[in-house]
Amino acid sequence: MSGFFTKTIAAALLLVGLAGSACAQTWPSKTIRIIVPFAPGGAIDVMARLLGAKMQDSLQSPVIVENKPGVGGNLGADYVAKQPADGYTILYNTNGQAISPATYKSLPFDPFRDFIPVTQLFSSNLLLAANMKVQATNLQELVALAKARPGKLNYGSSGVGNPLHLTMELLKLRTGVDIQMVPYKSDGEIINALLTGDVDVAVVPVVTGKEHVLAGALRSLAVTAARRAKGLDVATVTEQGVPDFDAGGWQGLFVAAKTPGDIVKRIEIESKKAFEGPDMQARVENYALANVFSSSEQFTAFYKNEVDNFKRIVRDAKIGLQE
Repeated sequence: MSGFFTKTIAAALLLVGLAGSACAQTWPSKTIRIIVPFAPGGAIDVMARLLGAKMQDSLQSPVIVENKPGVGGNLGADYVAKQPADGYTILYNTNGQAISPATYKSLPFDPFRDFIPVTQLFSSNLLLAANMKVQATNLQELVALAKARPGKLNYGSSGVGNPLHLTMELLKLRTGVDIQMVPYKSDGEIINALLTGDVDVAVVPVVTGKEHVLAGALRSLAVTAARRAKGLDVATVTEQGVPDFDAGGWQGLFVAAKTPGDIVKRIEIESKKAFEGPDMQARVENYALANVFSSSEQFTAFYKNEVDNFKRIVRDAKIGLQE
């Protein structure tokens, strides 16, 4: 009797394996949806639509982009986490995916168990900029000014717990300065506040602040990633005396946990292929992004490290958790 059950179980497992293999081989056989957890029109939305159009041409299967904004990107992420693990629903997200576990008291999904990181598509740089009235032309001079006037300088931030806020808080921790936060609703409002002199400094996306720096309306003090920003002559934070400082942004793809490995690999390959060619690279550079195209294994390790890093910043900066 035990032999009969053993053979039955073995046969069942074989059928499951064959079914999974067949599913992977026939993917895609229906519409693929790329979920963007932010409103239409932003840089993330634009890049997702470029990716979708190229994947549709390559796969000869419909690919559509759906926007599901809300709760700092968590609404869209939760939606993908609860979809079938078949590769037909792909989350296109930013490093907000790694920030949420550090800044929210609870989430409707598990950031590790409910997702497979597919690939990190791009990295991006951030710019520490100052209004033209601030008596500092680089990071060292800003630090000296802030230490001479503790609590007197301020910086603009588009909300608690977003990448711009946490990068500035990390910079404060690493340099030992006291600069007060002034909250704004958007990156655009921060730029306006810098231009009018309502705030002294701010960390902003390079793509947002670069034109104002080149026009002489804002002063660039540093870039926060490990590399310099293309087309902008400003030293990194590390080059200006803060060792191993690397706090840029990123964009990547996730799918629901238990998605077959063959499908995960196919999405990884197709997404890299989508951005090949001079026309797409020009679009990438226009948004001040740099190619990464990591494997799922590499992205998984990177993602876990990012979550740990953001948790450390939130703890050390004593930032209150959001509901």
